[in-house]
Amino acid sequence: MTKLNRKSDALEYHAKGRPGKIEVQPTKETKTQRDLALAYSPGVAEPCLEIAKNIEDVYKYTAKGNLVAVISNGTAVLGLGDIGPEASKPVMEGKGLLFKIYADIDVFDIEINTRDTEEFIKVVKALEPTFGGINLEDIKAPECFEIETRLKKEMNIPVMHDDQHGTAIISGAALLNSLEIVKKDITKAKFVISGAGASAMACCKIYLALGAKVENMIMFDSKGAITNDRKDLDVSKKMFATKKRPKDLLEAMKGADVFIGLSKGNVLNANHLKGMAKKPIVFALANPTPEIDYDLAIKTRPDIIMATGRSDYPNQVNNVLGFPYIFRGALDVRATQINEAMKLAAVKALAELAKKPVPDIVNITYKEKNLVFGADYIIPKPMDPRLISTVSLAVAKAAVKSKVAKKPITDWAAYELELEKKLGEDDNVLRNIIAKAKSKPQRVVFAEGENLKIIKAAQLVLDEGIAKPILLGKETKIREIAKENLIELEGVEIIDPRTEAMEKTRCDFGEKLFEKRKRRGFNLFESKKIMRERNYFGCMMVETGMADALISGLSRNYPDTLRPAIEIIGLEKGVQKIAGMYMMLTKRGPVFFADTTVNENPTAADIVEITKLTSNEVRNLNIKPRIAMLSYSNFGSSTLPDAKKMSEAVEILHRDYPSLVVDGEIQGALAFNQELLKENYPFSNLVKENPNVLIFPNLSSGNIAYHLLMELGGAEAVGPILMGMNKSVHVLQLGSSVRQIVNMVAISVVDAQVKKKK
Repeated sequence: MTKLNRKSDALEYHAKGRPGKIEVQPTKETKTQRDLALAYSPGVAEPCLEIAKNIEDVYKYTAKGNLVAVISNGTAVLGLGDIGPEASKPVMEGKGLLFKIYADIDVFDIEINTRDTEEFIKVVKALEPTFGGINLEDIKAPECFEIETRLKKEMNIPVMHDDQHGTAIISGAALLNSLEIVKKDITKAKFVISGAGASAMACCKIYLALGAKVENMIMFDSKGAITNDRKDLDVSKKMFATKKRPKDLLEAMKGADVFIGLSKGNVLNANHLKGMAKKPIVFALANPTPEIDYDLAIKTRPDIIMATGRSDYPNQVNNVLGFPYIFRGALDVRATQINEAMKLAAVKALAELAKKPVPDIVNITYKEKNLVFGADYIIPKPMDPRLISTVSLAVAKAAVKSKVAKKPITDWAAYELELEKKLGEDDNVLRNIIAKAKSKPQRVVFAEGENLKIIKAAQLVLDEGIAKPILLGKETKIREIAKENLIELEGVEIIDPRTEAMEKTRCDFGEKLFEKRKRRGFNLFESKKIMRERNYFGCMMVETGMADALISGLSRNYPDTLRPAIEIIGLEKGVQKIAGMYMMLTKRGPVFFADTTVNENPTAADIVEITKLTSNEVRNLNIKPRIAMLSYSNFGSSTLPDAKKMSEAVEILHRDYPSLVVDGEIQGALAFNQELLKENYPFSNLVKENPNVLIFPNLSSGNIAYHLLMELGGAEAVGPILMGMNKSVHVLQLGSSVRQIVNMVAISVVDAQVKKKK
């Protein structure tokens, strides 16, 4: 495995906490006896009777309409082969995870212990009352063809074998755009296809639907070219049998315009490409090793358009571009099937999206300056936030037009808006932060370099390209801990501030500190001596440019860690107060809490300063801040000091920063209940949309709130994010996990990037 995917990391990820990757969550209240009486007996009888009278009401009263089954027997697991149903379960859970995070579709994964086609079909058919759609997965050919064909014919809900049609749809979009770039006519293009399994057959069928001609195709299976004189061909292969008699791939490739590889790695070499027509199109989609190495292909044919199944090369043909959004559109119009019109609509929607200007967040995520439609960008990237509204909309429209929709949509503009809101960009905030950090990694110094969690985090941020870590501490001790825990430290810099080798650096740092603090309680001797302490040494590394950011505080009290940063680095120009903020990753998206770590009892003026710092930090994360000033009162209902200062802060902000969306003072519950807010305080500028920034009246309330939300509400906390410092310094929460440390490193890197620009 690569450094990015160590065996131990993968196994730990799946086994830690609750085993697996998915769980079932209630969507209704279940806390009281009344709730339970409604959820189950006797209340549950009412929707049962309604459904008995009208079977379509199952979509009204149950989760069927947003529930897909991912079903496999484990006979053809991608890259692993016939490993059986139990061993396929992690893959199926992963597929369910992708459905959820990309299209908000719920999934039950079902692994069936049978190889018998009839029995498989019988089991899946019997599941129709439960699900709104069926995603078949990792079933070997040729059985998969009959299974899908029969189930589509005999079931009244959408059924799709993604291994076939997912690759076909994505590669179809890539093919259309490639042919447009090289100015070739699909009806005249000559194809060579390596592979004759489920994916290859589905790809060729969709190419035919797009205009390709079967007489212009030569397909190869493990026995050679599929020719019409062969006696061992099944029905699906006979469709692509050719009259031509190429003796091998090399001969078939002469003059070919398009090569489609869905077979195995390294079946092509440079000579195969040299014989192709001008401006060849090569889709080498075998995983993890393509049919020909990407770099070799580009070197051999500079005029090539190349796609692979890999994320580390341009033009990745990735099924995640299709299946979540295809099922989303099908479910939303309650389609009875996923037909050819819907698949072609997805192809054309993907192709058109690649031609549109790419959002900044996509460029940042993929470390690109400016992705533009062309040879290295023929299909959208998987993290493009426009996919759900583009592909799902096109699929839903095609379902309605082809008359397979039982719940047609009439207001398409409203539906498009609904799709955009379903999984807004805010939900990807952590991924976007990490992607932005990776775009320009910074040197991050860890003051507590001898801590096991810090050493693990340093390895991870280096492996993932988030930062260039520097560990402070005794090198022998750090390497001993790393060795005991099987952690590789190649590429991680280690510095021990106490060694003789660092004496001159300590003296230089001490003199600089003395100049800063000589009239504030430090003498020259103390200034030099204190540089043996790693927090002071690390802060001075950042101050002098030896590092770009500091991470500390894992095993120290917050004030003790913060003090050296204030003494050495100081506040950002124009900032009067520093403050601490937590980003809480909730089911509603990220919500930012401030101040949670620094200011004990701020004044109205302090709260204004905290609000400004927080809004700027949120904007730096590409999120528009909507700010609620929290209190126990609403809009002047109390004149006690805590409520009054929040009201005064709002007045100042409205006066001096009129473009800022901010209001209060307001109770926490009311801030998130738009209906109640509109009914009682329709003047509030929080009426239209819930807040995503919460400003607290004092340190106690903010600190208590984020801890409660984290422990009882299940939110993930990222922070504390220190705001207002002149350079990137961040103090960890005492006892942070490795994941929390890695997240904070990403935050510190992005912070350093922003501060350098300033």
